Amino acid sequence: MSAPVLSVRDHARTLAPELTALRRELHAEPELGRHLPLTQQRVLDALAGMPLEITTGSALSSVTAVLRGARPGPTVLLRADMDALPLTEDSGLPYASRVPGVMHACGHDLHTAMLVGAARLLAERRADLAGSVVFMFQPDEEGTDGGGAVPMLAEGLLHASGEKPAAAYALHVASNRLPFGVFASRPGTAAAASDGLTVTVRGKGGHGSAPHKAADPIPALCEMVTALQTFVTRSFDIHDPVVLGVGVIRGGTKRNVIPDHAGFEATVRTYSTAARDRMREGTRRLLTGIAAAHGLTAEVDYQDGYPALVNDPAETALAARTVTDLFGPRRYLDASAPTPGAEDMAFVLDEVPGTYLMLGACPPGGDFATAPYNHSPQAVFDDSVLPDGAALLTELTLRRLALALALAPADGDRTTVG
Repeated sequence: MSAPVLSVRDHARTLAPELTALRRELHAEPELGRHLPLTQQRVLDALAGMPLEITTGSALSSVTAVLRGARPGPTVLLRADMDALPLTEDSGLPYASRVPGVMHACGHDLHTAMLVGAARLLAERRADLAGSVVFMFQPDEEGTDGGGAVPMLAEGLLHASGEKPAAAYALHVASNRLPFGVFASRPGTAAAASDGLTVTVRGKGGHGSAPHKAADPIPALCEMVTALQTFVTRSFDIHDPVVLGVGVIRGGTKRNVIPDHAGFEATVRTYSTAARDRMREGTRRLLTGIAAAHGLTAEVDYQDGYPALVNDPAETALAARTVTDLFGPRRYLDASAPTPGAEDMAFVLDEVPGTYLMLGACPPGGDFATAPYNHSPQAVFDDSVLPDGAALLTELTLRRLALALALAPADGDRTTVG
């Protein structure tokens, strides 16, 4: 076992210069949303010459590449997101964004480079592969245009190799939260569902000096905002938590004018389908009831966003063993709780068992506990994690395919990790 493990790590290290160069090119010219023509072309150029079957998306600038092993077997899917954020970079890096108002502040440029590295490492081991690998280069994880995973699934991602993947894996870097080079994951729910709540309260406008002649939506709106917090703390188990935050309030044009309508927008984070369903129905019942008590009406629009990301326990255990064998036990951490952030890899993991890992990329010597967070204009990610990320994705794929082959019954039926 030790020789191939070392071979993958050593091979990955030789790719460090080209992966770093690719990452910095992507970082300097970031793109937003579903349409990433420069990024897509850089990925295509980086994959050129490999024995891959490559298709590009119609509804978005995705790249799907299939590597077929020399022998038949199951399929493993590896995913990287490619889009940036609408931020003005303030990192001071020599390769900082040259695009005003756009920045790779969440590390997706590293994810893309890592997946290119994994494609190269696996392509050079094609003769030893029993099965196929699908490389998923996804735009719009940040949801600028509504998310990128769903349109990729609609365009046939899960059948790119001819059969549905047996497992799917993704890796995400963190500019803080984790020590440099430490991988973390957990079985079960690993990231929250993220939904939106938009409410419009309608009444009757009037003069501020005569509120009894109007139907003022403002007091009702204020009551709604506080009632929602009480609803969360009094209706949900603390072990299945809900987070609700109102980020936008709109209403009125002048201090002595009672408006005829007012509204607010909130983000809702849940960790289970049951809690999500109760929030969807409960907020509508609560808010329309408050409006009615004030003689008003309320339009309540609950918008489903990304579902909770749920890691398969067996696939997560395989990933943990792989990290430990590759890098040592100090390089893996069992995450104690899910993150309240959301991730549209959840749509893939709803269809395919797999796992999602985090990797600490705060520059060595820095304090990860106080470093700027992902999505900060000052966020900095260290390039030296690139070979390790590529090596892990590669070794995890090799082990998953080998395990499936070892467990396959004589008639060749597929099996799952168990």
